[in-house]
Amino acid sequence: MFILPPQQMSTLVKDYPAGFRPRRGLNWFIIGLMYASYYMCRYNFRFATPGMREEFGFTTFQITGMLSAWALAYGTGQLVNGLLTDRIGGKTSLLIGAVGTITINLVFGFASFAGTFGTFAFIWLLNGYFQAYGAPGMNKINAAWFNRTERGTFAGIFGFMIQMGQFAINNLAPVLLAGFTVGTWLVASQGDWRWLFRVPPLVVAVVAVLLAIFVKETPEKAGYDGVVDDEHSAEGDTSARVSLRESFTTIFTHPLVWFYAVAYACTGAVRNSSDQLMILYFVDQLKLDLAAKPAAVFWTVNLMPLVAVLGSFGAGIISDKVFKGHRSPVAMTLYFLETVVIIIAALVIYAGLVGPSPTGIFIGCMFLILVSLTANSTHSIVGTAAPMDIGGRKMAGFASGVIDSFQYYGTAIALPLTGWLIDKYGWGVWYPTMASFGAIGGFAMLLVMRKQKRMNAEAAARAQRL
Repeated sequence: MFILPPQQMSTLVKDYPAGFRPRRGLNWFIIGLMYASYYMCRYNFRFATPGMREEFGFTTFQITGMLSAWALAYGTGQLVNGLLTDRIGGKTSLLIGAVGTITINLVFGFASFAGTFGTFAFIWLLNGYFQAYGAPGMNKINAAWFNRTERGTFAGIFGFMIQMGQFAINNLAPVLLAGFTVGTWLVASQGDWRWLFRVPPLVVAVVAVLLAIFVKETPEKAGYDGVVDDEHSAEGDTSARVSLRESFTTIFTHPLVWFYAVAYACTGAVRNSSDQLMILYFVDQLKLDLAAKPAAVFWTVNLMPLVAVLGSFGAGIISDKVFKGHRSPVAMTLYFLETVVIIIAALVIYAGLVGPSPTGIFIGCMFLILVSLTANSTHSIVGTAAPMDIGGRKMAGFASGVIDSFQYYGTAIALPLTGWLIDKYGWGVWYPTMASFGAIGGFAMLLVMRKQKRMNAEAAARAQRL
């Protein structure tokens, strides 16, 4: 049996005062539920797309245009709200986002009968902005509660909790689309996609109440002073807020943040393309009838978040324990692995092996699951752990905003382009488009590695001169 020496074991397991771990667990459990409920009010849209297309005659390009509007608003909201979060605090940010996404989803569910592209795009754009309060708020609070060598691991755990939101809507949506009654009263008829925007906001409302009551922004506010070290704060400084000017200047001029942002744009291009378009892929390419609740759809939409969790957790542990909190080596490997998987999938599709047959459906679903594994593994360490490393407890909100905004700028570029290509050339172009983004992400992380080595060498040289 391999046993770590005591000095290494101490770096893996940190001693905390009695009661700290359960209190921190309560904090991040509720925050995780909060962000999971955000996901329910985000991924409900994809299940509505077949019904919207049938009712209003939208093209794939128009559907991806609505998603692009959401992504642009979300990305810009990340920049604005991330900076604001460093001033108002993570808890307030999460609550503002919750109220906003509840309101907009209910508007979509009850007032979306106009049926124009502009109406749907504008409503979903507003949802994107309010959802953009979530990630900066979550990362800012967690940066104050976790040390650097814990953040990757717990980013993976948060990945699990967040994906529970996707798992929940994946299983709730078919139930709502099947229609339901209360006693003898027909509440929702079969295929009434508007209920997808009426029920999930109720979950957000319940969790928001729990967040308001139980979550504390810092360990100090929960009575645990000096427990978590912040490499970006002076000794004895336990505050978690900073001026807008200081946050903006520090993060915008950070030597690594823009490399991470470019890489995360590529994560968004692949992750959101596979997540948001897979329902149309099931219908158009695999010829599956969603009303029949096919087993292939059930297993795929539920295995995708499951493998995403495993990938996120594994990537976080490796970056924490093997690479001592450095994210770029793990992320680079994952981006290039993702590119290889996507290229293989593209070749298999080109060979005609994916289609409306049992074997073709299995292969098509298998590649969606593999793409989810690789894309979401980078999602946790680049989008969650890295911003906390860069910004610390004071500026993690804006660091998260800058990096995460690019995930959705990448999405805003990739989705309309992909939708137009699919309308023109068919689903065979989907995977090659995603592969190009995966390769760019890998090279961006390679540049981060080289930059970090130069920064470490310069720091060592300065230390020797002192």
